[in-house]
Amino acid sequence: MGLCFKLTLLVVTGAAVLGGLCLKCCFKEMEVPVIEEIYWGTGKAASDDTSIKPFKIDIPDKVLLDLKDRLAKHRDFTPPLEGVQQQYGMNTNLLKDIVDHWKNKYDWRAREKYLNQYPQFKTKIQGLDIHFIHVKPQVAKGIKVYPMLMVHGWPGSVREFYELIPYLTKPTNGRDYAFELIIPSLPGYGFSQAAPKPGMSPIQISIIFKNLMERLGHKKYYLQGGDWGSLITADLAAVFGDRILGLHNNMCFVNTPLSNIKRMLGAFWPSMVVDEKYESWMYPYSTFFKTMMLEMGYMHIQATKPDTVGVGLNDSPVGLAAYIIEKFTSWTNKNWQSRADGGLKEKFTYDKILDNVMIYWVTGSITTSMRLYSESFNSDYQAKHYDWVPIKVPSACSNFKNELAYSPECLLKERYTQLVQNNHFEDGGHFIAFEAPKVLGDDVWSFVDKTLALQNKKTN
Repeated sequence: MGLCFKLTLLVVTGAAVLGGLCLKCCFKEMEVPVIEEIYWGTGKAASDDTSIKPFKIDIPDKVLLDLKDRLAKHRDFTPPLEGVQQQYGMNTNLLKDIVDHWKNKYDWRAREKYLNQYPQFKTKIQGLDIHFIHVKPQVAKGIKVYPMLMVHGWPGSVREFYELIPYLTKPTNGRDYAFELIIPSLPGYGFSQAAPKPGMSPIQISIIFKNLMERLGHKKYYLQGGDWGSLITADLAAVFGDRILGLHNNMCFVNTPLSNIKRMLGAFWPSMVVDEKYESWMYPYSTFFKTMMLEMGYMHIQATKPDTVGVGLNDSPVGLAAYIIEKFTSWTNKNWQSRADGGLKEKFTYDKILDNVMIYWVTGSITTSMRLYSESFNSDYQAKHYDWVPIKVPSACSNFKNELAYSPECLLKERYTQLVQNNHFEDGGHFIAFEAPKVLGDDVWSFVDKTLALQNKKTN
C-alpha cells in the first residue's frame, strides 16, 4: 500500500510539474481587459451630478430609540456548552458582556462626533452615491503630498483606518512627504449606496474608485487595501496601472494556474515554494484546510444566499453583533477561540468594535455588503479570470502570522511582477489597520520610500 501510494504520488506530481511547465511555456500573459463602465443607478442611464458634497453622520433619534428598544427586548441567550469558549462561534457569555456595554456605556452621539472628526463627502459615480473620507495633510512648504486610496473589506468599514489616518498624514522620521488620504466606503457598505442590480464585483468597484480619484483630480496615486480592499486595489492596479504609483496590500493572494500548481506541490515539498522559517504559516495543508473549514462557512452562505441570512442580521442588532464580532476573535488570532473573553480587549475596545457594528446597523447595509461575495463567486465572474491579469506597478505585501492565509514570495511574483517589499510580522491578524495601525503604517512608509528611490534611479 505504501509503495503504491508513493508511485501514485510520483505520477501525479510528475504530471503536475509537466502541466506547470506547459502553462508557463504555452499560456500567453493575460491581457489587460477592457471593462465596460456600467450605470448602476435605478432605471435608465442618466448623467451623474458630478458635484462633491460634504457629508456628516447624523443618525435620526428614531433609529437610536428603535435600537435601544431592540437591545432591551432581545430574547434570552442560549447558554454555551460546558468547557466551551468560542469554538462553537460567539460565546453568549461574552456576547452578554458586550451587549451590556452597548446598552449602558456605549454613547452613539459621542462616537458619532468621533467618526465625524475627519472630512467626509459624497459624490455620485455611475449612478451611485459614494461616501468617502478625504483628509489632506497640513504640511510645511516644501513637503510633497502623495494621494493614497485606502480600501477596507468585510466585515470592516472605514472605521478601521481612523487611528492610522494621523500617522500617515504627517511626515515621519525626517521624510519630506506625507499622504493625502481618500478612504471610500465600498458600494453597499455603510454610507455608500448599494447597486440595485446584480454584477457589482471587485473589478466594477475598482472602476468606481478609479473614477472617484479622477474626479478628485488625481492622475497618479498610491493604493492600500486589505481583505476585499486587497482584491479591489489589486484589480485597479492591474487594469489601470498607468495611474498607480504603487500598491500596498495586507492579505495578498494569487490565484493564477501556475501559482496553484506550486501551492499543491509545496504540500509535498514545502521547500520548493516557501522559506523554512515560514513553512508553518502555510503547511501542512491539513491544518490549513481545517482552519478554512472552521472559518469559511460564512463565505459559502454569503456567496449563495446573502439575502436570506441578511433578513435575520438586519432585524436583530444582537444577532448582527454576534455575527460580526466573532470574526474579530478568530481572524485576529485563531488561538483566541480558546479564551472565554475572545481576546478582544488585547487589541481593541468594545467601543471600537461597536463603532464598526453600528455603521452596519444604522445604515441597514449588512445584506448589501454580503452580496459582494455572490457577485465574486458566481460562474460568470470567475470565468473572466480578472485575478490572472499581472500587476506591473511597484508593489508590497505585508504578511501577518495570524492572517487567514499566506502566500510566499514565489507565488506572489506570479501576479505581483514588481514586488519590491514583502515583509513578515510574527504578530498581527486580519484587521491589522484596526489592530496595529502603527505597524501597518510603518510598512506603508517603508514601501513608499522604496518606490521613490526607484523613481529617482530611473530619472538619474
